[in-house]
Amino acid sequence: MGRGAWGVVACGKRCRTALPPYRLTALPPYRRVGLALALLATISVTSADAQRPGFRPDPPAQVDDEVFGQFNVPYDGRFTFVRLRYTPLQTGYGGGGGYFGGINFQWDHDYPRADRNFTQMIDELTGVRATTEGSNILSVGDPDLFKYPLAYLVEPGHLTLTDAEADNLGAYLRKGGFLIFDDFSQPWALRNLVDMLDRILPGGVLVQLTAQHPIFHSFFDIESLDFRHPYQGYPSVFYGIYQDNDPGKRLLLVANYNNDIGESWEYSDTGFIPIEISNVAYKLGVNYVMYSMTH
Repeated sequence: MGRGAWGVVACGKRCRTALPPYRLTALPPYRRVGLALALLATISVTSADAQRPGFRPDPPAQVDDEVFGQFNVPYDGRFTFVRLRYTPLQTGYGGGGGYFGGINFQWDHDYPRADRNFTQMIDELTGVRATTEGSNILSVGDPDLFKYPLAYLVEPGHLTLTDAEADNLGAYLRKGGFLIFDDFSQPWALRNLVDMLDRILPGGVLVQLTAQHPIFHSFFDIESLDFRHPYQGYPSVFYGIYQDNDPGKRLLLVANYNNDIGESWEYSDTGFIPIEISNVAYKLGVNYVMYSMTH
């Protein structure tokens, strides 16, 4: 990934400072231990299986809300980053997730560093008062979602929804909420997202966005969308759905297809991601937040 991987986007007139790196500390070990014990309690294993060399039980796809609730911060009116949790088509170990007992729940990719690095950028660069002590994990069916103007969902190729969950997300969008779909590539993943959106917003049409859309100029001026996936190299495409399918009305969501801005947020302070790539990822995210707060 060289200088031309995503391209360098010049700061707009509202960009007054360089984007600084941030370093975060891990959550206290006792919280991880408590979570690991709770996850183990959800896994059923026979004694014969447990004695097989190298055996690891299949991880659970669904876990009770209170298991993840211990990582959330209290609502106090400040902007709080919300990551959406769902029952995935499949789970595994490692991969982009793994923070929770080594299990890859799909929706947890890049957590918690991406969420916290990005929130600190919002607090540092904009006039938005943001919660920097942590972020929230909410189920796609949680009514508390309506307290927050924006929510972030990763790996939508693995997304599944009950009717009640689809109705909850649809009501959230129609009442002013905004969704970011990130960290997905390949046609099969896009097809699954389209299928889920058909249930969330029946009749909604997913359209490709251009660099002229106001969302790409709500804080930073992003003049071109000629980006590529930061580690797979596919050309990125940005999709959205308008209220009432009317381009003159509010954009309800954005889908970063063939992209993974959360990966760049997560590793922005490590040297693993080139700075021009992480800067563009932050600019996109900041613009999404500012658009959601003003539309």
